[in-house]
Amino acid sequence: MNERRVVITGIGCLSPLGNDLTSTWEGMKAGRSGISRITQLDPEPFDCKIAGEVKNFEPDGYFNVPKDSRRADRYVQFAVAASKMAMTDSGLDVSTIDPRRFGVMVGSGIGGLATLENEHTTYMTRGPKRVSPFTIPMMISNIASGIISMEYGLKGPNMVIVTACATSNHNIGEAWRIIKFGDADGFLCGGAEATILPMGLCGFGNMKALSTRNDEPERASRPFDKNRDGFVMGEGAGVVMIEELEHAKKRGAKIYAELIGYGVSADAYHLSAPSPDGSGPAYAIQMALNHGKKNANEVNYLNAHATSTGLGDIAETKAIKLAFGDHAKKGLMVSSTKSMTGHMLGAAGGIELIASVMAIKDSIVPPTINLEDQDPECDLDCVPNVAREADVKVALSNSFGFGGHNASVLVSRFE
Repeated sequence: MNERRVVITGIGCLSPLGNDLTSTWEGMKAGRSGISRITQLDPEPFDCKIAGEVKNFEPDGYFNVPKDSRRADRYVQFAVAASKMAMTDSGLDVSTIDPRRFGVMVGSGIGGLATLENEHTTYMTRGPKRVSPFTIPMMISNIASGIISMEYGLKGPNMVIVTACATSNHNIGEAWRIIKFGDADGFLCGGAEATILPMGLCGFGNMKALSTRNDEPERASRPFDKNRDGFVMGEGAGVVMIEELEHAKKRGAKIYAELIGYGVSADAYHLSAPSPDGSGPAYAIQMALNHGKKNANEVNYLNAHATSTGLGDIAETKAIKLAFGDHAKKGLMVSSTKSMTGHMLGAAGGIELIASVMAIKDSIVPPTINLEDQDPECDLDCVPNVAREADVKVALSNSFGFGGHNASVLVSRFE
């Protein structure tokens, strides 16, 4: 069973850089920031007044029945849209497959926060009878996967893993594992998030986790830079179609890359802070390399979790050095696309795996922008400010979540 190979055949995304793959990837290659002053609500009462918003998004066209979008939280709208893009991109005709062999694992770190806020306000101002009967199904974190399966009639494994900012990588990795084990032939998998809301801004802001560089939004997300002051919240979705290789070949699918490894671990250290020695992520990275049968020096590019927080970027640097040894500073390119998108929380890993795949496909490594004075404790080749042409054959994407959850996904050029 473990000899079954898994390839990526479809990509869909929405991000602060654009509402599809082309605009998102072009933005990354150009080193463009998607961060600006918040427009979805009045940001004045909050310490952090900036975020990476998805702009000009119209959900109706992505649902089989357009009015169904009004019974979906914004995070679900993103998830459905990205899934439709990935499905269309893959060229898969669902009428030709066994629907029991195709599953969905599109998760969310926080779920329907907008629904929860709106309906709680309704309860407080208008009483319990005015709360929508759709409140619970609209806000739960698994409902995006459920709705996606209904949109396409996919009856295979359907579930989500919720691990904060590691959510996408865990959902992609476990979908990969299910295909490897023989229980499915394909999955729509990844993550979606929409938390640019009062509770999101208060919750993260009062932890002192968010940047307050409000007068320079485009320069606020600055991973590995000595003057970083916290992350910038982003929103959107990243979803990929993954398939068992022979299934993909039989239908003549285009193949972006091969998914070859997945590693998972826990820091077992702190509620929100990373283990300072980097040992937890290093173990996940090593597991992914082992699964992919790759030596450390065969990895060309690493898309870092690097959120632009003081502790996190240093801990990840240590993890990379532990896992890659001498190669960490001799040939490994490391960049954080969060410098451009902000931190998309449960959607981050989906977008960042897509960036890693496109780096392989186009032989271009996206930059870490705003890297003006590199922290000496983050002493890696962080591809500062300008994208780099490079022959990328193997890439790794890291995602880490509050609670000490670590997940690394390894992709390679398809041979």
